[in-house]
Amino acid sequence: MWYVYILRCADGTFYTGIARDLSRRIDEHNSSNRLGASYTRGRRPVTLVYREEVASRSLALRREHEIKAMGRQEKVALVAAGVTR
Repeated sequence: MWYVYILRCADGTFYTGIARDLSRRIDEHNSSNRLGASYTRGRRPVTLVYREEVASRSLALRREHEIKAMGRQEKVALVAAGVTR
């Protein structure tokens, strides 16, 4: 199982990614200077605000791309709806 997730950074921006082990990945974003994404390093702490379960890595990458192409208001609506697939 793969996860597509959205994090809210301390500055209010969103970060979207994929992971197999979601809790480990969030810990990396919050504490690791080597393993966390460079975008989130300067915007800690980050909080998980949305996640979707998908069956494969390729589907996760596709969905991540769709979410990253959304505007901020669309992402806010997605997070507010709390829809989990």
